[in-house]
Amino acid sequence: MNDPQPSTSGFLLTRQWRDRADGLELVFWISTDDGPVRAVIHEQEAVCFVPRNTDLDPWVHKFSIERRPLELQTLNGEWVDGLYFRQQRDLQDGRRLLRARGIKLYESDIKPSDRYLMERFINGACSLSGEAIPRDGFIEYRNPRLHRAEFEPTFKHAAIDIETEGLDGALYSIAVASPDDAKVFIAASQRPSPPNLAIAWCEDEAGVLRAFFDWLSEADPDLLLGWNVTSFDLDFLERKCTELSLPFAIARGGERAAILRPQAQRGSAVARIPGRVALDGIELLRTGFWSFESFELDVVAKQLLGRGKAIQSAAHRVQEIQRMYRDDPVALAAYNLEDCRLVLDIFAKTNLLAFARERASATGLSMDRYGGSVAAFDHLYLPRLHRAGRVAPDVGDRDPGPGSPGGHVMDSVPGLYSDVLLLDFKSLYPSIIRTYQIDPLALAEPGEDPVPGFQGAAFSRDQAILPALIADLWMVRDRAKANKDAALSQAVKILMNSFYGVLGASGCRFFDSRLASSITRRGHDILQRSRTFIEMRGYKVIYGDTDSLFVLPAKTGSEAELRDIGTDLAAQLNGWWRDCIAEEFRLESFLEAEFETHFLRFLMPTIRGAKTGSKKRYAGLVRQPDGEMAVVFKGLESVRTDWTPLAQRFQRELYRRIFLDLPFEAFVRDTVDDLKAARLDHELVYRKRLRRPLDEYTRNVPPHVQAARKLDRPDRWIRYVITRNGPEPVLEAIPRPDYRHYEERQLAPVANGILGFVGTSFEALTGAQFEIF
Repeated sequence: MNDPQPSTSGFLLTRQWRDRADGLELVFWISTDDGPVRAVIHEQEAVCFVPRNTDLDPWVHKFSIERRPLELQTLNGEWVDGLYFRQQRDLQDGRRLLRARGIKLYESDIKPSDRYLMERFINGACSLSGEAIPRDGFIEYRNPRLHRAEFEPTFKHAAIDIETEGLDGALYSIAVASPDDAKVFIAASQRPSPPNLAIAWCEDEAGVLRAFFDWLSEADPDLLLGWNVTSFDLDFLERKCTELSLPFAIARGGERAAILRPQAQRGSAVARIPGRVALDGIELLRTGFWSFESFELDVVAKQLLGRGKAIQSAAHRVQEIQRMYRDDPVALAAYNLEDCRLVLDIFAKTNLLAFARERASATGLSMDRYGGSVAAFDHLYLPRLHRAGRVAPDVGDRDPGPGSPGGHVMDSVPGLYSDVLLLDFKSLYPSIIRTYQIDPLALAEPGEDPVPGFQGAAFSRDQAILPALIADLWMVRDRAKANKDAALSQAVKILMNSFYGVLGASGCRFFDSRLASSITRRGHDILQRSRTFIEMRGYKVIYGDTDSLFVLPAKTGSEAELRDIGTDLAAQLNGWWRDCIAEEFRLESFLEAEFETHFLRFLMPTIRGAKTGSKKRYAGLVRQPDGEMAVVFKGLESVRTDWTPLAQRFQRELYRRIFLDLPFEAFVRDTVDDLKAARLDHELVYRKRLRRPLDEYTRNVPPHVQAARKLDRPDRWIRYVITRNGPEPVLEAIPRPDYRHYEERQLAPVANGILGFVGTSFEALTGAQFEIF
């Protein structure tokens, strides 16, 4: 009896395809409990599809193409043949040639490594079996069999950070830190080091790079963590290696790594490191919908960890780094290493590694693919579509039709209220898709008794793919919430909520306005009819936005009684929708309204300078789980980064006092007095980001750009104050502000947003008189 072939399970790190003389080769690097594995699959074919009635002569002879009839159709019902190419570049060249002649291909824009994984339903974890060959530092499997599997990896990871002479100057040092190791490689003469700091003294930049690459090979982490790690650290190191004629040796197995820079200045660089994944803390936090005043390491670290960078002044950070390198390289090494430790601690505090892992498991994308909602949809949807006997068009080949509306936002009833109940539809758009069978295949093949949509859409009752996919994800999320697995729950929530945006995006191969409109306009109908249902029961709806309704209860009561009212009202609404959908559509309702929040006090402001109620802007007083009161803001000045710290603090305190029925008049007057007496200058600094090069601001030149042009070397974030001579940059000392500007443009608008509802105004309290013209 033959011995079974070796097998193992692991988690996908990187995926590649490359053309070889004998055909297409796929390479997958996988993290396992026994170390890294490289799976190499030879002699693969690149594939796309063409309508069967298409004559490819006389162009087919230009390429090595095999054409095979398949039991597959387009969404329009045309039978297709498969076109099989020995190399991916042949498919790409063939696609350009055939499309130039008006021949439409299907799924010709899918990478072969992605297709291989999606057709096997492999997302993150996988098992593989086959011929295993020991290599230097890893195991290689030749032509293994890969399958979907359950596996929870324990990644080896390390944070890296570099210090340089500006963006294009000398490399000073590289710091690395993992949970059990920390070291700094620095190009400086050897000096005594403190016992708690491991420094490798190197002769020059080349020595720093070689020592770093040696460490990387020995420590062999799966993941490289950092802050802007790809666009700055790794990009700089690759350019420095090119300058010094050194190999950029950060990949596993001696393979070639590369940093792919964006074509446009606004894009982000991408790291292609076979065997390792570079994870950027900024991008992962944004993907997980974390919010900060800015995503600079110092700001995020202070908010999350209570400590920040060793050099506090961003304006003079470059000069101070240069001084330390020249005069005190030990201090520079300590500073460099602390940045690594900040990154490690932020990843630990926010559970970012688990989030990246679970997001990859949910979407099928690489862990370093931070956007990619369309690609995730393809990965999950296409293999199911193929098993339904259909193929999909290339991106951009469908006529999208007219646009679709966004979420419904009701007119608000402005006022200062007591006891407002917030009802929220749980994952409204995914539950609409699931309830009303909204799906590309169901739209293409509606059948005899379809579910009506909008813009003439009709959906099959039994051919839909997406509702079942959402149902599976919903169960995964419910289990994750029950198990208190916040990372998985968040990853699945983000994925499910992305499906509407994908179907409404021109970059989606299934983009059709009938799909997006059947979701959003159904949402409009649900919100409007829910409002009618609630008001017919004696309540008043003062505002609604996409999936939320703000309700005034019919009677007052204790906080517990009002919570019970909100919970009961949500249950009534859900029961009513179950009956309506069963009667009108003969479908099961998956709509689920929840009682979300009891606002003890609530402000719905007016549009500034008008009596009309605003939208997407409100504030409310809530009781937190620990019993403490807190004021929450949506869309108002205290949560907007383009307002000064003074305006934000002033609004938070003023609203707190009014919500709690505390005296506020003296607070307003004292704030103005302190402002004019120059006691609040440190709170008057605006902070705004330059989103384009300075010379691209031509017609409208905003204040932060005016201030930036007065600096020798402006950073991306500009700190400035408004003076009587206009915007002035802030370096160390704060230029004398124009206090009237801050009184008129910062304090007065914030105050008048609420004071009118308590019978007064900022001008009445302070005696201020502002010129209208």
